[in-house]
Amino acid sequence: MERPSTRAARLLVVEDDRLTGEHLVRGLREAGFVPVLARDGVQGLALALAEPFDLAVVDVMLPGRSGLELVAELRRAGRRLPVLFLSARDQVEDRVVGLELGGDDYLVKPFAFAELLARVRSLLRRGTAPPSRLAAADLELDLVARRAIRAGRRLPLSPLEFRLLAVLLTHRGEILPRSLLLARVWELDFDPGTNLVEVAVRRLRAKVDEGFHPPLVHTVRGLGYCLAESPP
Repeated sequence: MERPSTRAARLLVVEDDRLTGEHLVRGLREAGFVPVLARDGVQGLALALAEPFDLAVVDVMLPGRSGLELVAELRRAGRRLPVLFLSARDQVEDRVVGLELGGDDYLVKPFAFAELLARVRSLLRRGTAPPSRLAAADLELDLVARRAIRAGRRLPLSPLEFRLLAVLLTHRGEILPRSLLLARVWELDFDPGTNLVEVAVRRLRAKVDEGFHPPLVHTVRGLGYCLAESPP
């Protein structure tokens, strides 16, 4: 997983205990991170699917949807977000289940915040190795050579268009909201109120789709953009 060194890591904290959640958010913010708190599993899953995060700290026992169910759903959706589980259950079997369902680390409560911070930093350093190639239909993106090819023809993409296409291909088949594209492609955590996303998508579509079949870059009115072999 690539993470710009100039941007503070965004961390999703899913914790239903009010005091624990507030303690985690305050401590992570003081450590230089940008934490976002969800109070239950349903809200946590919705945030994890809709917004860009670098890591999630997830309590196992949550109302609405357990932390285990949340992470299992993320993995089924193809999300490789690193996850640190928190749990009061310290049995080996519990830790094994959490890791087998897609967790990356497991910390037993009560814990020292310094240890949680060390594990968070370790997971962020480790990250997840990204694939070297992404593809859909007859479109292929070589992330190492920085080359896009469709039907055997090289596409003349600008660096920004290449980044945009990489994000769309990474989330192939998903509808990506404007906010996610602003964060991933332009590294903006706010909406500048301009049409830069629309213009970039229009230019990318002209290079990726014109003269080819089927069209791959789709606008989903009111929701965002999607790369897929058929309209969502």
